[in-house]
This record gives sequence, C-alpha cells and structure tokens, in this order.
Amino acid sequence: MGTFRDPMAGILSGPIDAPPEDRLAAVYPKVPAVPGMRVTHRASGFSGHLVRLEGGGVELKGATGLDRVFRQAPGAFTVDGRAVSLVRAASPAATPGVTASGSRAVAGSRARVARGGRLWVEGVHDAELIERVWGDDLREEGVVVERLDGIDHLAAAVRSFDPNPARRLGVLVDHLVDGSKESRLAASVAHPDVLVTGTPFVDVWQAVRPSVLGIDAWPVIPMGTDWKSGICGALGLGTPPAAWRHLLGKVTTYADLEPALVGAVERLIDFVTETT
Repeated sequence: MGTFRDPMAGILSGPIDAPPEDRLAAVYPKVPAVPGMRVTHRASGFSGHLVRLEGGGVELKGATGLDRVFRQAPGAFTVDGRAVSLVRAASPAATPGVTASGSRAVAGSRARVARGGRLWVEGVHDAELIERVWGDDLREEGVVVERLDGIDHLAAAVRSFDPNPARRLGVLVDHLVDGSKESRLAASVAHPDVLVTGTPFVDVWQAVRPSVLGIDAWPVIPMGTDWKSGICGALGLGTPPAAWRHLLGKVTTYADLEPALVGAVERLIDFVTETT
C-alpha cells in the first residue's frame, strides 16, 4: 500500500494546535541579525540600522538617531524589501575550533606558563578589548598584558623593564600619527627587543567598528571637549563607564574591530612570541 499524502498539505501544514508563530516561521526566511544592517519594521514602517537583537526585542536606530525596540516575530521585518524573520547571528567565535581572533583553537590546551616578554597597553579599556578578542591566544602563548595607564613615562618604563631577546616587549599606542605626542614618545624608545606600534585613533573606542553600535561613523567631537564625554552625549550612551560596558558587550570577534587595531595587535603578539 502506498503512503497516503494529504493533497492539502503544504508549508503551512502541521498540528492543528501549533502556535501561530511556529506556522509563520516556516513561511518567512531566517536572516541573521547583523548590527548595522538596514531593517524596516513592517507594521509601523519605521526604518533604521539594527543595533541589537536581545531578549525577544529588536532595537533599531532611525535616521534622526531615535532608538525604537520592536518585538521579534516571524515576518515582522523587511531586509532588502523582503519580509524575513530576524534571528540571532552566529558568532565566528562560537564556531568549533576557532577563537574570537579567528585563529585555530587547540582542543584541551592549558594556559602556558607566562613568558618573560610582555604586551603593554595604555589603559584598562585597551586591556579589556584585547582580552575579549585575543584572550585565548594570549593564554596559549603565555603572553601577559599589562597597563601603562598612559605613556608619558614610556621611556623610563622600558629602561626599567630591561628588555632582551628572551624578554621582548610590545607596546600598543593610541593616536600614533605623525606629529602627535604619542609618536614622539614612541620614537624615544629605540631598542631591538621593543616594538611600539598602534592605531591612528584618538581612543581605543574608535577601533570598534561603528556598525557595532548601528551607526555609520563615530561622531566628530570638537577640540577642547573630552572625547569620551562628547561621544556619550552625541550618541546618548550615558556616562563613559556605562557606555564602555555597552560597547564592549557588543564585540564578539576580530571582525567587530577596525583592521588597524587587529593588525597592530597581531604584530605585537608575533614580535613578543618570536624566538631568536
């Protein structure tokens, strides 16, 4: 006897008591919710860049900077003119065998005993960002990250560290551009076992891609205004500590960072771990 097939069965078929959203989910294609993507809420017509998808809500930032949160539901939004169901994007960091920095994870590995060399950064935010993305790699390589809390005393700190081929030093610096105070301080350190490199950004916050916050670019802050306070005011992020927690929480992999920072950190790790 052949298998009976209900001629009325189709993509909407299923248990009669299945929740409506379960049946709708079969109709609309699932699209990963990537921060910065352009999304329109179908019912209200509100359009904006996706800020985040969390706790059953979808937060969009409109053209005027207005943030609105809508309920996540099958087919509730359009992307590129197509009705879709937004779903949480898979993070490359969650891919088996891959770390947040994109390198191959070593199964069952333990943190290596710390090397003599060090990686220095300017402040706590730099250290936290590096830990978030490169933490697994640094533990695997036995590289310790230490804060300088500013680089005005860089030359004296390097002399005190007394670098050598078995005790190399890498230094990550913000605003490393021609003519800057940072570039002059970096140039004052000349040693074969010390590498000073960095990014052109005023602060490590700028090394996070603006799309992570659902904006096209970081706001321009007038000279004379504290940069972080100005950013918080322009974006409505509250106090700098609260804003940093919000920003750091959105970084999941190296892909959320500007190539200038990724390249600088990778160079420093290679330099510190290179055997001579």
